[in-house]
Amino acid sequence: MPKLGESIIEATITKWLKQPGDMIAEDDALVEIATDKVDSEIPSPVEGKLIKRLFEEGDVVAVGTPIALISLDGNDEVAAEKPAATAEPAAAEVSVPFVEAEVVETAVADSATDRYYSPLVKSIAREEGISVQELDKIEGSGKDGRVTKEDVLTYLKSRGQVLPAVQAPAAVQVANATKPAAKAEAPKVSADSGDTIIEMDRMRRLIADHMVMSKQVSPHVTSFIDVDVTNIVNWRNKVKDSFQKKEGEKITFTPIFFEAAAKALKAYPQINASVDGYNIILRKNINIGMATALPSGNLIVPVIKNVDEKSLLGITKNVNDLAARARANKLQPDEIQGGTFTITNFGSFDSLTGTPIINQPQVAILAVGAIRKQPAVIETQYGDVIAIRHIMILALAYDHRVVDGALGGMYLKKMKELLEGFDSERAI
Repeated sequence: MPKLGESIIEATITKWLKQPGDMIAEDDALVEIATDKVDSEIPSPVEGKLIKRLFEEGDVVAVGTPIALISLDGNDEVAAEKPAATAEPAAAEVSVPFVEAEVVETAVADSATDRYYSPLVKSIAREEGISVQELDKIEGSGKDGRVTKEDVLTYLKSRGQVLPAVQAPAAVQVANATKPAAKAEAPKVSADSGDTIIEMDRMRRLIADHMVMSKQVSPHVTSFIDVDVTNIVNWRNKVKDSFQKKEGEKITFTPIFFEAAAKALKAYPQINASVDGYNIILRKNINIGMATALPSGNLIVPVIKNVDEKSLLGITKNVNDLAARARANKLQPDEIQGGTFTITNFGSFDSLTGTPIINQPQVAILAVGAIRKQPAVIETQYGDVIAIRHIMILALAYDHRVVDGALGGMYLKKMKELLEGFDSERAI
């Protein structure tokens, strides 16, 4: 099981794409896996014959654990005569080079029983203060009664605790008296005759939990500004045909927004940040996530790394590539990790604006609205005139713990200056 990105220490095998006895070429898709962040296909690192699968579909496997044996010389006698532990050198363990995860000492490391707990389950238990005895009482839904992450999260809901992704203060001071923070509970809902009940898929459940967590952790404030993007519209209309003919792909407005956002983050690094307790972490790299709607209706956020170091052409190619592979479920786990800021495009669905939810642990998210022709007052040397211009609305949602209205407003003003000052004669 290869390294799958920051903080991911295990993955679930969802589907084997090859059967024992199949001949496999190097980089052939071998198995589909799922983590709490992304689904992905794992390619074979070698060419040979698949002689044994060490795990079945539905098994949870730690990073670095061999998941299959491939015979490099096509001989399957190794699997038939000897256990995997004593296999001859002709059989290679299918494992991609990885960085071994740091072992975390947890309160459940020495369980009173022989019950197995995955590192992820132990980590959650440690963060939530779940004792050994308490964990041993949780009914497991995994293979052989194993306790899964979902089992622990379900238990926590009934236990009345909040997920530990970002720790909020557990109590509030009122008139010098400490009172527990109130926990909101969802109302009871019943289905009527004729209603259709659709169970959330795994990705939608993760999105739902992440959105609720973000609203609980960050006090959201949203500021708006309108921008005249006529120069950008005229420039794109002028270059789009030649660009597609030369590069074989389309150029949209999105790369221009990414370029401007990165320049504005350079000017106001407090927006390119995260919060850790009472510490503010100013990020060195500018890695911008691109919220992308999937055909299933779910949402995924691939990340373009070091946007400030890329040319407009480079950003354009990154945007097109990630968007296409996101919709085809071909993203690699590392490609949705490490974002420091996010842009979401409401305009792609013709919405004027909106109030997006911050993608934790970031402190801000920018929403771009639809571009509309509108009458606008233009100042000229001969006086004010009314003209038809291309206008859009930018919305910045930010974490009011560390970003005040003045800072949010200055960032939006910088974005406006950069977009309105776009050079309509620019070459790409």
